[in-house]
Amino acid sequence: MTALTLSTAGAATLRADALVVGVAKGVKGPVLAPGSEAVDKAFDGKLAAVLATLGATGAEGELTKLPAASGLKAPVVVAVGLGPVPDKEDAYDAEALRRAAGTAARALSGSKKAGFALPAGSVEDAAAVAEGALLGSYAFTAYQGGENKLAPKDAKSKDSGPKQPLAEVALLGGKPRDKAYKAAVERSLALVEEINRARDLINTPPNDLYPESFAAVATAAGKEHGVKVQVLDEKALAKGGYGGILGVGQGSTNGPRLVKLAYTHPKAEKTLALVGKGITYDSGGISLKPAGHNETMKCDMSGAAAVFAAVVTAARLGLKVNVTGWLALAENMPSGNATRPGDVLRMYSGKTVEVLNTDAEGRLVLADALTRASEEKPDAIVDVATLTGAMVMALGNRTFGIMANDDAFRTSVHEIAEEVGEASWPMPLPADLRKGMDSPTADMANMGERMGGGLVAGLFLKEFVGEDIAWAHLDIAGPAYHEGAPYGYTPKGGTGSAVRTLVRLAERTADGDLG
Repeated sequence: MTALTLSTAGAATLRADALVVGVAKGVKGPVLAPGSEAVDKAFDGKLAAVLATLGATGAEGELTKLPAASGLKAPVVVAVGLGPVPDKEDAYDAEALRRAAGTAARALSGSKKAGFALPAGSVEDAAAVAEGALLGSYAFTAYQGGENKLAPKDAKSKDSGPKQPLAEVALLGGKPRDKAYKAAVERSLALVEEINRARDLINTPPNDLYPESFAAVATAAGKEHGVKVQVLDEKALAKGGYGGILGVGQGSTNGPRLVKLAYTHPKAEKTLALVGKGITYDSGGISLKPAGHNETMKCDMSGAAAVFAAVVTAARLGLKVNVTGWLALAENMPSGNATRPGDVLRMYSGKTVEVLNTDAEGRLVLADALTRASEEKPDAIVDVATLTGAMVMALGNRTFGIMANDDAFRTSVHEIAEEVGEASWPMPLPADLRKGMDSPTADMANMGERMGGGLVAGLFLKEFVGEDIAWAHLDIAGPAYHEGAPYGYTPKGGTGSAVRTLVRLAERTADGDLG
């Protein structure tokens, strides 16, 4: 994990491999952002002109490297685009700062230390820069750079392994001795460490991450951070009547698990329950996915990873709220023991569900976990899942959908997501779509109308939420796993989508503003 410091040094005197400054897109060319004053002075006030000569415009995501002027201790200056100049000089959007810091951090991989002289005049700006730089520094290298046993023993390999992420971020322009700045940076560090842990889990190959091993990771983290962890294995699930989780997991040699993580605070007045879909690999089961659709299905546990990260972050921050996480873990595989299309499962709630498609498995494991979470009467429940391709079709790859049984709560979750920089959109739960899940054999089917499939899945889940409990469903199928080139602070692979939203929701709940 990249180190983070609030530096007391000025940009001109900081000894580092590079200095990062912000540049915005002005009407007549690039405009230097606050924080770059000392660097500009070293260039005799001509840094913007030099950048313009090099082709820089200040557009978002643009990055320009140039040799530092003689008055600077760092040898390189990195100018990163912030997008259009804001109406007010010091009113740069927090998400623009995050993305710019992330872009610079990615470009500086392999470096030991970089000073970030981006706008940090407020606590919020400093936190945004810190988050972006730390998120952008992420790299998953656990399976790269091993010893080549075929290489001659006395030969030095030209390839020393994957390039390591930026080792240290020195945040400039803040107030190192100010308690609010210190707290903001410490929060950013804890939050990003857990987001990156979630990313690691998502990126881990499914032969190493399966329900039992995921449960072991959660158990170890619980001991480290004071979170109580309870793991239900196959026997306990069978005894408890968790037909949904067992039905999905019975086709695999790796048995399913239901993991409960409980963080409690002695002064908490509210309880928030988080439920995550944890399909550690999704082949589709007997309803096998076609070629080209299963290569990235290790990411189908992204919802559980987000819930796990959020609970641990709440514990690390000592939030005055009780947060319970439920990880519904299973591996969906085809075999002679697998659930067949046409089978009927008796769920933990007592309802029976006819399985028309075994690739609609996420809703089955979530249904059991939602019912179990509802028994504890939390003030609100939020489930997170890479649930439907239909949601990707509706909202694209960067935006998750939000459904809820309460309009005010849905609005609150949407506002929180936008506040922390996670693109989302409120979606309806049309009552007329419920009839499509009627079954002549069971209480309901796990499939309904094809059109509006993401909404149908939400309606299915709603059936398993306890009465008088505010509930929201986040379908993160689009943004959970990024297959394209990295951008901003978003890496290729697992992203840790929804963690920031869940943590901010927990913070608001602790402050008595549940929504």
